[in-house]
Amino acid sequence: MTTPRILMTPAADAYAYPLLLRHLLANVAQQTTAEIVSGRRRFSYADLLDRVTRLATLLSERGVRAGDTVAVMDWDSHRYLECYFAIPMMGAVLQTVNVRLSSAQIEYTLRESGASFVLHHADFVPLFDGIRPNLPAVRDAILMAEEASADSYEARIAATPPSFRFADFDEHAIATTFHTTGTTGSPKQVFFSHRQLVLHTLALAATLASQPVGQGLRRDDVYMPMTPMFHVHAWGLPFVATMLGLKQVYPGRYDPKHLLALKRRERVSFSHCVPTILRMLLDAREGAESLGPWTVIIGGSALPPSLAEEAARAGLSTLVGFGMSETGPVVALARSPGGDTAELCRAGFPIPLVHARMDEAGGGELMLRAPWLTQGYGAQAASDTLWEGGWLHTGDVAAMDRDGAIRIVDRLKDVIKTGGEWVSSIALEALLMELPSVAEAAVIGVPDSKWGERPVAFVVAAARGDAPSAELLRNGLMHHVDAGRLSRYAIPERVLVLAGLPRTSVGKVDKKALRARLANDEAEAGA
Repeated sequence: MTTPRILMTPAADAYAYPLLLRHLLANVAQQTTAEIVSGRRRFSYADLLDRVTRLATLLSERGVRAGDTVAVMDWDSHRYLECYFAIPMMGAVLQTVNVRLSSAQIEYTLRESGASFVLHHADFVPLFDGIRPNLPAVRDAILMAEEASADSYEARIAATPPSFRFADFDEHAIATTFHTTGTTGSPKQVFFSHRQLVLHTLALAATLASQPVGQGLRRDDVYMPMTPMFHVHAWGLPFVATMLGLKQVYPGRYDPKHLLALKRRERVSFSHCVPTILRMLLDAREGAESLGPWTVIIGGSALPPSLAEEAARAGLSTLVGFGMSETGPVVALARSPGGDTAELCRAGFPIPLVHARMDEAGGGELMLRAPWLTQGYGAQAASDTLWEGGWLHTGDVAAMDRDGAIRIVDRLKDVIKTGGEWVSSIALEALLMELPSVAEAAVIGVPDSKWGERPVAFVVAAARGDAPSAELLRNGLMHHVDAGRLSRYAIPERVLVLAGLPRTSVGKVDKKALRARLANDEAEAGA
């Protein structure tokens, strides 16, 4: 076998062009008149580039060097967008801190990442002051206050000249790090290189540009994230929106009425969020007010078809994007030329450069390869398990439909086997939410001496309608059994009505908490 030629003799001064985040900003200020909107601020892309350079200068003057980790604790803002670029562009590592974790967990993530500098919003002063004595590696910090007080981020940016000179370096250098937010064990640290983030940005932009009308992103769209910027790069969309020079709106903390007010005032047309935020937006709208046109990518957990249809009646176009913390995150995106709800609620089609397979014929655990998947965790054993056999193991049970779209059946840890048959908690939750008396639903499996496992349902009552009793819900599900769409073993015998479902820091239903609650209720009943 002959060896392929690597490279013909290049020109003496040929530029090798490493894939660095700073190259996403090439020419953008000259090609757009769009604005960045954040709080009371409104500025141009030229201003953004100037502020990014000033921030890098400021951090350099404060002792930050290439390879250092700079942690950020903020709400969604122009400041966070500036950190997305300035910190990695100077060769440092951006740590996006999940501010919804407990103080002990935040301390753990800062310590494990080796953060030496912290940029934090005024809302987190008590938290940061409380844990800082336990973080000897943290040498310095800057307050990210809204107002331009003498020692605040804004005052320092204004007083710092834009003198930093960004240089090229290895595209494999780490650009970002953060911690996963699973419901078991300590958070796991993942990391992504410049090359990975640039390739993810290009692949995601290409996918969104080729989507059916109303299901993608165009240059005249107005972008507003509704997924925290600390969570998996806000799904990578700020990088895409900035590269394309779109108008961007950063909402700060997520209040549904404030989000809707921004949507109306700034003509927001493209966003992304978890189903919980979508539910809140629908509940907060005024009467029969239309929220369209507004394309919203839904991720984090399954999008129930009933919720997608309700959103469509309110003028929203919703579709599912699939990924996880370890995948940077987007690896698949739903589409449907005819706007079919079931098709738009699937995990969707692998985006360019993504290879997907299942570990069994016809379905099984979803495994992935793509150039932007994290290469491991901080712990070697966990990393080896994640990448066993050269494929990243997602922990999701999936199937591939005839048209090549991925359909998530369940999480490996959540799938229920009862009466010798597999029951998908995701499918059962979606059917429960079709019932008019149910606003939200979660299903877990519990051990059963006769059937192996039995499903237990937790539901939140809808604002209107009959109270969701166990008998009412069972009767509501029976027609699916009669139609052959649901096994009779899947009908839950136990239903608990809650005021709200417990959720993780990124809005996913916390099934570990539901299992603990059930165990506690049983212990108290047996006492």
